[in-house]
Amino acid sequence: MNPVVHFEMPYENPDRMAKFYQSAFGWQTQKLGQEMGNYVLATTTDTDKSGPKKPGAINGGFYPKKPDWPAQFPTVVVAVDDIKEGVRKVTAAGGKVLGEPMQIPGVGEYVSFTDTEGNRVSMLQPIPHNWHAPKSQ
Repeated sequence: MNPVVHFEMPYENPDRMAKFYQSAFGWQTQKLGQEMGNYVLATTTDTDKSGPKKPGAINGGFYPKKPDWPAQFPTVVVAVDDIKEGVRKVTAAGGKVLGEPMQIPGVGEYVSFTDTEGNRVSMLQPIPHNWHAPKSQ
């Protein structure tokens, strides 16, 4: 199975959004800046460098609403081993891929799609945490 590993939601005002989720749920947010598309990471659970410490818990993020983007609603992100194969399977199953996979520096390859029910979902082929380590012989 391919697990849900992340959630995403759009925002109109990043400061207002961050204040709301901090006040309501104690989440921590981190603005990544213009070079990362003004994305805001949301930490919702105790996390270390390998991810959430609690099994089943996930973190997420927020992206700025854009007038020309389709389906800007809360979504989940599914981890896949091979994004090209994931795109093929989504299309074969009746989904519609929204554009081409894009590289997110330090994270992996990402693409959104709509499922057969019109829900926007995303796929991520994450970079392994030790991608820079030498391969064992």
